[in-house]
Parts: sequence; structure tokens; C-alpha cells
Amino acid sequence: MTGTMQSTAVIEREGGEYLYICPELDIASQGATVEKARDNLQ
Repeated sequence: MTGTMQSTAVIEREGGEYLYICPELDIASQGATVEKARDNLQ
């Protein structure tokens, strides 16, 4: 069986960058846009 994991995403803007934070997995990424930060997290 294949499942999909769901988690919370917190998006913050810091200066000219966006931070994409996943508290459940204790990971984060950043990017120039929200989409880039999300893509970097995946």
C-alpha cells in the first residue's frame, strides 16, 4: 500500500528570502519565492 504523508508547513518571510518550515519533521528550507522554498523542501 502506498500512502501520502501530510504535515504542517509554516512559511515566513525573512528579508528577501522565504523560509518553509516543517515542524513535525524538524526541517526547513529557503528560497527567493514561496514556490522555490517549497520545492527545496521537497
